[in-house]
Amino acid sequence: MTSTTPTLNALSIVVDDMADSLAFYRACGLEFPEDAGAPHAEAVAAGGFRILLDTAASVATFDPDWHPATGGQRISLAFECAVPAEVDARYEALTAAGHAGHLAPFDAVWGQRYATVTDPNGNTVDFYAALS
Repeated sequence: MTSTTPTLNALSIVVDDMADSLAFYRACGLEFPEDAGAPHAEAVAAGGFRILLDTAASVATFDPDWHPATGGQRISLAFECAVPAEVDARYEALTAAGHAGHLAPFDAVWGQRYATVTDPNGNTVDFYAALS
């Protein structure tokens, strides 16, 4: 048997409302197929990395012991923007669409323009760009 190292190639997000989640992540810049919908949707990001959306109802069909996390999130997604102004624009567009802002855009001490919004499922999503 040949030993190989597995390749991390996807992140799955369990969602309550597929339509709301698709709208949010499309506004973040991910490209889901036009006909994407429940119970599963996926987008291919830079480098071939996939973002998968699955409804909670779908996950329960193959994992009857699955329960949503309680007491806060365990992950945060981060999108790199080309320029600092894009961080502000993404934050403004998402909050104007009704999504909760978590951290308004700011110049971080580590040299990035940074902002955080909350997706429809309570996960935080960061946007950042180098300041120089």
